[in-house]
Amino acid sequence: MAPSRQGEVSSYALESVVERAREHDGGEVDRSVPALASADPDVFAVALVGVDGAVASAGDEDVLFSLQSAVKPFLFALALADTGGGALDRVGIEPTGESFDAIKLESGTGRPPNPMVNAGALLTAALVDGDDVQARDERILRGLSAFAGRQLTVDEEIARDEHLMGDRNHALAHLMRSEGTLEVTADDAVAVYARACAVLVDVEALAVMGATLAAGGRNPVTGQRVVSADVARDVVSVMATCGVYDGSGRWMRSVGIPAKSSVSGALVLSVPGILGAAMFSPPLDERGTSVRGHAAADILSAELDLHAFGRLT
Repeated sequence: MAPSRQGEVSSYALESVVERAREHDGGEVDRSVPALASADPDVFAVALVGVDGAVASAGDEDVLFSLQSAVKPFLFALALADTGGGALDRVGIEPTGESFDAIKLESGTGRPPNPMVNAGALLTAALVDGDDVQARDERILRGLSAFAGRQLTVDEEIARDEHLMGDRNHALAHLMRSEGTLEVTADDAVAVYARACAVLVDVEALAVMGATLAAGGRNPVTGQRVVSADVARDVVSVMATCGVYDGSGRWMRSVGIPAKSSVSGALVLSVPGILGAAMFSPPLDERGTSVRGHAAADILSAELDLHAFGRLT
């Protein structure tokens, strides 16, 4: 699918993708917080948004869910924008080959290895503009809403549970404080990140967020420039190498689309110059990626010729 071929999103038979991907019934629902543990495993939705603003969705597209780790690319984008690119000096951009919440920093620098793991997201959330927790919360919610093209809200119960039950996040924040990497208090950093994870979206809103990155930082639905083209490029590049954690290499080989997974069952994809996509289905594989979401991404990549390297041939 060449970038100039408009209309592909609105004409594509997305309902068929949902039907075929729904047949993949493996995986387990995450149980790290009560709201995730109680998610309906049968819910499944997919949305596409072209860089021309065309929108298509299918399945349970009206269901709201928390962003969880799908917020990480957008926190990175806001941190890059608010620091004039200085966030790149504070967080690495290399894949780890380890779990998303590994208690590990770069040797010699004390930096988080990349912004897609929890340590990196704790730091990028702390780097957005704001003199205190409330100010950073408000900045993040405004920024995420601009990416989505609508006013988003926070599930306060999930935010509270994420904060209170995030022992490993507290450990990571204290470790970064001890290394001099994190300048705010550990509890402040965890509180801001927990609230960002608890922002609610549906698949269409998340697909618009992915499409905003794909369109070089301009929201294709509202026309608003959210971040610069350079920021969007940097974020999508790190999504490609680190967005699916220790499964990122396998993901890029098979799907070939920069993406970010989430323990809520959300997936956000960004195909530069073409479209953004989102999937939501709570059952996860052993690497924390939505089973049906992955299946849908495989189908979309093949049928719309979206593989970053497949298009070369």
